[in-house]
Amino acid sequence: MKIGLDIMGGDYAPQATILGAIEAHKQLETNQNIVLIGDKELALPILEANNFNPQLFEFIHTTDVIGMGEHPAKAILQKPNASISVGFQLLKKGNIDSFASAGNTGAMLVGAMFSVKAIQGVIRPAIASIVPKIKGGCGVLLDVGANADCKPEMLLQFGVLGSIYAKHIYQVATPQVGLMNIGEEEEKGNLLTQAAFTLLQQSEAINFMGNLEGRDLFNSKADVIVCDGFTGNVVLKLAESFYVLTLKKGFKDEFFDRFNYEQYGGSPILGVNAPVIIGHGISTPEAIKNMILSSKEMVKTKLIDQFKIAFSEK
Repeated sequence: MKIGLDIMGGDYAPQATILGAIEAHKQLETNQNIVLIGDKELALPILEANNFNPQLFEFIHTTDVIGMGEHPAKAILQKPNASISVGFQLLKKGNIDSFASAGNTGAMLVGAMFSVKAIQGVIRPAIASIVPKIKGGCGVLLDVGANADCKPEMLLQFGVLGSIYAKHIYQVATPQVGLMNIGEEEEKGNLLTQAAFTLLQQSEAINFMGNLEGRDLFNSKADVIVCDGFTGNVVLKLAESFYVLTLKKGFKDEFFDRFNYEQYGGSPILGVNAPVIIGHGISTPEAIKNMILSSKEMVKTKLIDQFKIAFSEK
């Protein structure tokens, strides 16, 4: 297994990415290797300062970087030697089994769509995020930003993708799918959610439990919550603020501690032909470590094969 990591992505790269890779390496098995993509000359002094043997990593050297503020599509096309671009080239050729970066989110989305592409039958891939539950465990929220505007059929597919992810990554035997809405009643919502409700209700591919309201996000009603990317991104950013607010208020609570993004590492793009994970721009070494370990789980569980099987049956 070869886990690709962009060491130039993120506000604190390459220091944070290298330190995160060192910590992740300690938890990997002998046949699970990390491939560092980026400037090797910047990485070596960090490894030396931490008494880590650089030969334990495979390096793909490149000095070009896609900045956080660059236009995603233009950057991917105009910077073929940037670390993100090189990572996707390696992923497409099968030289790495997964690819993760805390760099430009748009470039990661564009790169995934242009290189490994969407799984046949998937209308649009979605970005998924983890939602902690008050009674323990977690839920899967999608889409959280890849598709601001959605069709009803896309929300149904998000339900399928999220269910497979919850089952194989979080061992939820029969994931319950809920539709984020402004009321629990079937007729509630806008044209999108009303049409999506019917499709979700009629589908035999998921276990649909009905509409959810915002207050249900952290309870146990649903394991998978689907919504358009605009709604999901607003919900995600609000949820992320809880942890920061508790720190500022000096409030210590186990549940709110679980809103710390570092525990989850990154958000997977579900529905493309290879494991791809997008990390937070402010990713710390702890977040990078967990992003790598999440990549490992996606490869180990053959998650992409499960998606392909599900959509080949449609």
